[in-house]
Amino acid sequence: MAEQSRRTVRDLRRGNRAEVLQRLYFEGPLSRQELGTTTGLSSGSISNVVAELAAEGLLEEAGIVDSEGGRPRTLLRVAPTSGYLIGIDVGETRVQVELFDLALTELARADRPLIHHGYDVDWIVAHIRDAVADVLRDSSIETDELVGVGVGVPGIIDRGSPDGVVVHGQTVGWDAVPLEAMLRESAELPSDVPFFIDNGAKTLGQAEMWFGGGRGAGDAAVVLFGSGVSACIVVDGELYGGAQSRAVEWGHTTVRVGGRRCRCGSPGCLEAYVGAEAIRERWLETGGPPASSPDEETALAALLEAAVPAGDGRPADAGAARLLDETAEYLGAGIADLVNLFRPERVLVGGWAGLLLGPALLPAVRRYAKKYAMRHPAERVTIDLGQLGADAVTRGAATLPLADFFARGGRRRRQEDPDAGTADAAARSGGQSWRPVVIERRPV
Repeated sequence: MAEQSRRTVRDLRRGNRAEVLQRLYFEGPLSRQELGTTTGLSSGSISNVVAELAAEGLLEEAGIVDSEGGRPRTLLRVAPTSGYLIGIDVGETRVQVELFDLALTELARADRPLIHHGYDVDWIVAHIRDAVADVLRDSSIETDELVGVGVGVPGIIDRGSPDGVVVHGQTVGWDAVPLEAMLRESAELPSDVPFFIDNGAKTLGQAEMWFGGGRGAGDAAVVLFGSGVSACIVVDGELYGGAQSRAVEWGHTTVRVGGRRCRCGSPGCLEAYVGAEAIRERWLETGGPPASSPDEETALAALLEAAVPAGDGRPADAGAARLLDETAEYLGAGIADLVNLFRPERVLVGGWAGLLLGPALLPAVRRYAKKYAMRHPAERVTIDLGQLGADAVTRGAATLPLADFFARGGRRRRQEDPDAGTADAAARSGGQSWRPVVIERRPV
């Protein structure tokens, strides 16, 4: 019984620290009095937690505000330089690595194109190793200042291996790739710097829910539209932490029985009609000019220019315009499936192809989604572009170690942590969908 009571006290302290950190991070700067109101913690608990976090360098003062009839109040915020995060996007055309402070301000970046070696996993691991070394060198950040490394990848994530995350990326030729073990072996980082690996659609979704177009939404679907397509489904979303989110292989739902062969090997997948690679192939099949570059981004930009000339008097290419409209219809029908299945209040379209083609396609996508969706859920959903731009997956990857850091009450994995038990269990399950465990509340 004494051991059970002791664990409860530890959970209470960790939960209180987590609650204060996340409130300050997403709603701050706040005064101690405002923290008491928003968290429900007593003034004594707030004072203890703030003093503890400030002594550890996690909080800093952010100005003073006048108080009605009382002393001025000091505002507090999470100290941006109290830790650093690395976010990695293993994308379709490049590996992108960015170093952030805790406020997710970019401090350095490094890109490695994948044109010559494609998805050869050994090359990708080497790219990540070298790019991580580059951003640390360019920013003069020491490895022991890292909170963790987040990685967004294509494919299905398997956390059941004792050696860490295994990735099943059927469309890119990855069959049970032990990516976490390979990264740990290759990376020139201390062994206690944690890696957090998840599907790129989920990291995109988490970024948009935390900082972009998903803020304030209860249920949402965030679409990753690039060479391939996938989606992140968010249920019971909140401003932070409480959302339950999951990447789904939406691009491999069947939109035409016996249709075009997809990269995954199956016929008729949505990706076989709206993925960037498929769009480029379809344009060539309908008489479009051969691409001047193997780069898919260049090819899609040329298609868009042909279909929607830039106001210089040239007529639109009828074949290109028709192809874009067909793409919008397939994409709209696919979004209608998400609307019918999950009834989100918000759908956001991101990914490099989504950002490139989205402004031209979105009106037609909305029209087709309404045509194919059930009337009631279609009337309550909005469909828009994501707000975070081309770096959304990388930024979202960096939120993976940040979420774990908050769940642990601001303690790093390498620190002596008497509160480790419950937080470690959350981290092993992915570390992204969490709530403070136990919060002390004021008596009513």
